[in-house]
Amino acid sequence: MPTLFDPIRIGDIELANRVVMAPLTRNRATGQLPNDLTVAYYAQRANPMTGFGLIITEATQIMPEGQGYLDTPGIHSPEQVAAWRKVTTAVHAQGGRIVVQLWHVGRISHTSLLPGGQAPVSSTNRVAKGKTYTAKGFEDVSPPRALRTDEIPGIVQAYRHAARCAIDAGFDGVEVHAANGYLIEQFLRDSINDRTDEYGGSIANRARFLVEVVKAVTDEIGGGRTGIRLSPVTPVNDAGQDSDPQALFNHVVEQIAPMHLAYIHVIEGQTGGDREVAPFDYQALRQRFPGAWMVNNGYDRQMALDAVANGKGELVAFGKPAIANPDLTRRLHQNAPLNQPDQKTMYGGGAHGYTDYPTLDAQPA
Repeated sequence: MPTLFDPIRIGDIELANRVVMAPLTRNRATGQLPNDLTVAYYAQRANPMTGFGLIITEATQIMPEGQGYLDTPGIHSPEQVAAWRKVTTAVHAQGGRIVVQLWHVGRISHTSLLPGGQAPVSSTNRVAKGKTYTAKGFEDVSPPRALRTDEIPGIVQAYRHAARCAIDAGFDGVEVHAANGYLIEQFLRDSINDRTDEYGGSIANRARFLVEVVKAVTDEIGGGRTGIRLSPVTPVNDAGQDSDPQALFNHVVEQIAPMHLAYIHVIEGQTGGDREVAPFDYQALRQRFPGAWMVNNGYDRQMALDAVANGKGELVAFGKPAIANPDLTRRLHQNAPLNQPDQKTMYGGGAHGYTDYPTLDAQPA
């Protein structure tokens, strides 16, 4: 049987092990540009002998109107492509592999973060009960406006453009962020989507936007360099449960399976919380998808080892442990103690709590 530490090919991407760094928003970009600290942060985690077989970047907006938090990077301008190329070059120099997570937050935003102070856009004009991170700290999100039907193709094309920018920046691929109550999931769930056009109502209609995005991305860069993140039952960002999440996500996976994606990355339960927040059969999704299956949410060492050995998934993504342990693969392999992340330095700031977590070699005796 394979182990967590064995190599694997996912689509067109060869990985040295199956330990994945999950996408983690850290709010340390310079405006919307990655910076030298970003380069150091990812390079520290890129050696697959000690760090990660695959790094998924922090969520990265596909267009200026897709930003929802202060100091998060984009992947839609020549300046951003050049800045990210420094990151991918450093990761590849360590022998690592890295994909960028493509993000549009939809209604989880604030007018102060958007061009011209405009309202966030969504599938709906109903405001989310949630907060976002602005220059003033955490503030309530702003009321959104529902996208007109004729605006949606332009956003689909923005995903395509961002995917091309990602390849131009040297990324090994992209991950479409369709989870955690952001724009794509605002279309998916009938607890949010109240549209009456061809993007609302039935499961097929509510899934239409996701399917169009994934098709545009795979047409541009190939399915073998494309992954997607799903969170069927997480309630974060005021994403109430869909009336039939199993049928909805079964349909989603059936629609994207023919596009031959490199992987599906699934959050089991509540993101960063209760794994049993709502009943759901994740293996029913997996049976509908021929590519690599990446599991995520609260996995410890033994759970990760068992997941791969028992065939529950081919890859395991780690979030907070990846923040605090740049050499996580080595620690898991040796069953060594883990550094604990400092909650106070998660969002915003400088090197402290970002690039200064010690490796095993640097630990005091």
